[in-house]
Amino acid sequence: MSRFTTQLALALGTLWMAWPAAARILWSEPAARTVHSSGIGLDILGGAVKRTATNSDVLYFKFHVDPQSDVDAEPYFAGFQFFEKGQERLGVGNAMEAWGYSAFMASATGVSNKVAGTPLAHGFCAQPGEYNLNSAHPEPVNLGLYRPYELVHHDVERTLVFKVQYVPGGDDQLTVWLNPRLRRGATEENQPAQLTTKFPARATFDEIHLRHDGGGNGWTFSDMAIATSFDDFVVVYFWETWWFNTLMAFAVLVAVGTTVRLVEKRKYQQQLQRVEQESALERERSRIAQDLHDELGSSLTRMSLLSDLVRADKDNPAQVELHASKLALSASQTVRSLEEIVWAVRPGSDTLQSLVDYITHFAGELFASGPTRCRLDVAEELPARTLPPDVRHNIFLIVKEALNNTLRHAGATEVNLEIKAAPRRLDIIVQDNGKGFDVSAATAAGKRNGLENMRRRAQAVAGQLTLTSSPGAGTRMEFSVAFPG
Repeated sequence: MSRFTTQLALALGTLWMAWPAAARILWSEPAARTVHSSGIGLDILGGAVKRTATNSDVLYFKFHVDPQSDVDAEPYFAGFQFFEKGQERLGVGNAMEAWGYSAFMASATGVSNKVAGTPLAHGFCAQPGEYNLNSAHPEPVNLGLYRPYELVHHDVERTLVFKVQYVPGGDDQLTVWLNPRLRRGATEENQPAQLTTKFPARATFDEIHLRHDGGGNGWTFSDMAIATSFDDFVVVYFWETWWFNTLMAFAVLVAVGTTVRLVEKRKYQQQLQRVEQESALERERSRIAQDLHDELGSSLTRMSLLSDLVRADKDNPAQVELHASKLALSASQTVRSLEEIVWAVRPGSDTLQSLVDYITHFAGELFASGPTRCRLDVAEELPARTLPPDVRHNIFLIVKEALNNTLRHAGATEVNLEIKAAPRRLDIIVQDNGKGFDVSAATAAGKRNGLENMRRRAQAVAGQLTLTSSPGAGTRMEFSVAFPG
């Protein structure tokens, strides 16, 4: 396992161990229920939670509603209502006479409500009342009438959350929030005042019923729950959690570190490539200088000496003719050497096709006027490959040496030049029907310096050179090299 993988596993393990405990939801039913003309309705709790007049704790309730009709057009009654021993207790939804989001069976009466309620006496509410809920979207002023509550509208969904502070033997204290903020950072203390309503009511229960009566097509209730804390209803998406932010910060640090490392590595590779290019250029310059010195220098020196001999033997026509013939041959060789040097360094010659064309051209000229016939077997289609100047030049010199040896020493009547190119490899074979020689004996005697040069050049391009020959059986040179890159 790499160091980075180990660190990431430790970080994830730490996050998992620090994962917060699940919210204390006492009961929940996220599925939707559509209630229409239900009468008193049916219990949905099944005894999961209950509270009596002896309790003094706090509970929080939540439900979501999707009204199926407008109360303005069709007055009706609907709600999420507590029952205790078959008796109606507090309900939250909309009361028949209120027509807006409201509580019913309350122990007090809202400012704009018609049905009055009186406080709890002797264990029951003497007169249950209705209490309109404050809303952040109150109804607009109509005919001079101000309505601070919100009427129920079809397809305008709302979430209601309410808190019950149980008071043993007395009225319980209610706080209702109509469509509160339930995103990250929300608390009951920071809810806006305009959507918060407080009043007393009898909120003990052993059952909860979903109810609807009157006009319209009912209410659809969903996302219902009972909890011990307002925070249990706050919805925090995973991308808003501290552990996700920590993980993202860690990922950003890793990404930045990786990016910096990649950038530095790329810069180093570019510098290394630049150094290698400069080194290759320097080697190529040295090679060109060496070729100019070895090839052209010696040829020009010989031509100069032959010119001096022509002048010295000017009175001897036979010697002048001999010297002139040698001078012409030397000039021809000098021109050919110069052509080779120019071809080797010319940018347009850096392809496999150019190398093969030049080798076949050289072979054709070399054997054009001699007794040896040169047969060419070259692939018609060659892969598009670029060859560095030093690789191209060494390959050519290997083939050149093999062909020159055939011309000068083999006494052959025929030589075959075969060039085959695979997608990743180049194979060249030069075979003659000449007199051949003992390769091991020639090597041991220190002869055949050209053979040693061929092996050295093959090693320089990481190629394989095989020379097969024996007296009277001709000579076969096989050269194979992989394309660079």
